[in-house]
Amino acid sequence: MTSLDHLRPALDSGLAALGLPSEPLAARLLDYLALLVRWNATYNLTAIRDPAEMVSKHLLDSLSMVPFVHGRLADIGSGAGLPGIPLALALPELDVTVVESNGKKARFLREAQRHLGLTNLHVAESRAESFEASARFDCLVSRAFGSLAEFVRVGAHLLADDGRLLAMKGQQPADEVAALPAGWRLAATHALDVPGLAAQRHLLVIKRSGPGQVQDKETAA
Repeated sequence: MTSLDHLRPALDSGLAALGLPSEPLAARLLDYLALLVRWNATYNLTAIRDPAEMVSKHLLDSLSMVPFVHGRLADIGSGAGLPGIPLALALPELDVTVVESNGKKARFLREAQRHLGLTNLHVAESRAESFEASARFDCLVSRAFGSLAEFVRVGAHLLADDGRLLAMKGQQPADEVAALPAGWRLAATHALDVPGLAAQRHLLVIKRSGPGQVQDKETAA
């Protein structure tokens, strides 16, 4: 497998900026990235081809979510395992299920699980709306799934009553927030500073609305 050791300084710097330890995480992330690069040459798992771009746009972008996840987590429409696999590597105590309906991507996820020895990662080859989990999740995450309303539609049945939908977006999508279905609210918006990435990134936290609840004011972190 191709060595990506030349990317280690940029990755170490990015991890430090996010408050994450370099050891043993950086080597594990580069191991995952090397596997992704090799499979991507044949299976087109991601449109980004340059491994250096993948460090910021895939690895560090995914890891910017670390302060907001806990418990049992499902990554909806995981694709190449983003953000699920970086989160599982960074947080061994986190129970992560990556949900992906595309067969070739699900095969890659199973190979990554085996290759990296990730005992806290589970692969579900299924459409999210058809997936039936043994227990509901504390967090559902998505980096590029679609609109917030669609995220709610396909994932609500998987979420614990007090759970949270965590949606990664670029600019804040006011139109998507306004289109949230009845019974759901924007609980918080966190501006994310992703090392090496100039573009805007926001994490939107969506929760169920209880009786008498109103939408929270926007927050930043």
